[in-house]
Amino acid sequence: MNMEFPAAVPEIPVSDLNRATAYYESNLGFTIDWVVEDLGLAGISKGRCRMFLADGAFRQRYRNAGPVLIWLNLDGKEQVDELYRIWNIAQAKIVSSPESKPYGLHEFTAADPDGNLFRVFYDFATPEREGNC
Repeated sequence: MNMEFPAAVPEIPVSDLNRATAYYESNLGFTIDWVVEDLGLAGISKGRCRMFLADGAFRQRYRNAGPVLIWLNLDGKEQVDELYRIWNIAQAKIVSSPESKPYGLHEFTAADPDGNLFRVFYDFATPEREGNC
């Protein structure tokens, strides 16, 4: 069976749902699509990127814990640099500045208040390897 998968929707563990939704909206620019506080779950999005924020009560059933690392694959070095600039101005927690790595990724890392990490990158090596530059 040849089946296409949709984009993955990660569940990000947070300790305080209200604090997390405020940070993701104010500092990272996500839209808060919905929040069910008594469930301990919120849906957030930005463009085609969708994620869930889940507090300890919601995660108790599966015992999934954080922090986690989310990779965000952008379409160019300029987009990586621009998102870094936007998040930096919005006082997001920046862990590392944009840099082109020898393994072919142009990337930076940011964090949320619970220590979950966002590795924002562009893979410039694959097009070079495939001769598409």
